[in-house]
Amino acid sequence: MGQPIDHSPRAAWMAGQLAREAGGDGALCTEATTVSLLRWSGCTANAPEFAQLFGDDVGGRKALLSMQTPGSSFRASTARSASAFLSLSRIHCEVSGDIAAQLGLAVSTQHALRHLFESYDGTGAPDGLRGDEVPTAVYLAALAGDLDIFHRLYGIEQASTLIDQRAGTLYPRALATSLLSNASQWLDALESDPAMSGACSLDAAFVDRTTSLEILADVIDLKLPWMTGHSRRVAESAKSTAQVLGLDDHRQQTVYRAALIHGMGRASVPNMIWNTPGKLPAASWERVRLAPYWTGRAAKQIGSLAREADVASYTYERPDGSGYFRESKADHLSIEGRILAVAAAHSALLSDRPWRFAYGAEEGASMLQDEARAGRHDADIVDALLRKPRAAPRRAPVANSSAGLLTEREKDVLRLVSLGASNKRVAQQLSISPSTVRTHIESVFRKLESSTRAAATLKATHLGLL
Repeated sequence: MGQPIDHSPRAAWMAGQLAREAGGDGALCTEATTVSLLRWSGCTANAPEFAQLFGDDVGGRKALLSMQTPGSSFRASTARSASAFLSLSRIHCEVSGDIAAQLGLAVSTQHALRHLFESYDGTGAPDGLRGDEVPTAVYLAALAGDLDIFHRLYGIEQASTLIDQRAGTLYPRALATSLLSNASQWLDALESDPAMSGACSLDAAFVDRTTSLEILADVIDLKLPWMTGHSRRVAESAKSTAQVLGLDDHRQQTVYRAALIHGMGRASVPNMIWNTPGKLPAASWERVRLAPYWTGRAAKQIGSLAREADVASYTYERPDGSGYFRESKADHLSIEGRILAVAAAHSALLSDRPWRFAYGAEEGASMLQDEARAGRHDADIVDALLRKPRAAPRRAPVANSSAGLLTEREKDVLRLVSLGASNKRVAQQLSISPSTVRTHIESVFRKLESSTRAAATLKATHLGLL
């Protein structure tokens, strides 16, 4: 979204305070905090479509959120195409809601996340809800988010003016008035207490709660359809390699978890750069070089992931110093970091990319060995990765009656669609007609209870179908 990495936690804390100020109970406080934290969780899901519409999906959204409009900047920016506004909103909200479902969050929280872009006056999306039909947590999250962004960009006076202009349109005036009467106090509290403690704090809302990093990996990969499943493949490969090398269970888990989050920083780089078919210009390459830096910075916000965040930030370093972003050499690279680097490189070689087709298994192995001989990978780790591991059981699909009804042909179609293939491309690949592809997609969406490619991809990956 082009925002500082502390934006969502800050907004979540203020949304919780606003819920309490508005007379809400502990449940509303937790829901407002949760919705604020997950408000932008669907941003990777519609990144491909956003890039088609705006070019730079990161810069475009950053500009969008800074627009000084009396109504929704998101809606104003897509006014030339109402269908684009609805489509982008639908993708974002559906995936956000599905993430909440996979996290086991309350049904009311899931409902709120499926209606993030609704407005008080009924002009929002995806369903045009109005007034009390819109979940209160949506209003609380929107107000807190606007305050954090506008205050940082324009100062408290202009932020207050902009929020007052939007009151009665985007959110209820009573809630906006309550926010503005406490805004200075809460912003000062955030500066004096960066841990965001006290009533309705994040720690209080989520004490003792844990979640699966596989979900995060799947959400990370949604940003680029051709990356579908990449983080999970790298994680399995890295863990297997660590096992062959004799690392203990704790270190195997560290490299596995680091691999699941190693692509987090890709969200900071626009899709138009990742999708460049040829050599990158210097300015674009500098942004790519910083992706692992942002992975480390963002992941370290989760204290329990500090070690994994550090390992993940070394994914693209090389023993000869030719990697990035630190250009570290062998003496400064942990074995976990070197394992992750080899696993990520191997997975990439065996997958299609916008600038080349996938290499075959033998060719990919040969290229990896060549890199090791040149000093760009650890030869022992390359050997361990390429050594045939013990047969591992296939990941069992999560129990789901509708998913079990997918035919083999529907799975083939879903696999290609999840990688970003057009209906025409799927038809060519499978030697069937485009109309047959559409029929299969409609059936897959119906069985997975999804209405968008991103949501179907996320759910199918979670269910073990991809």
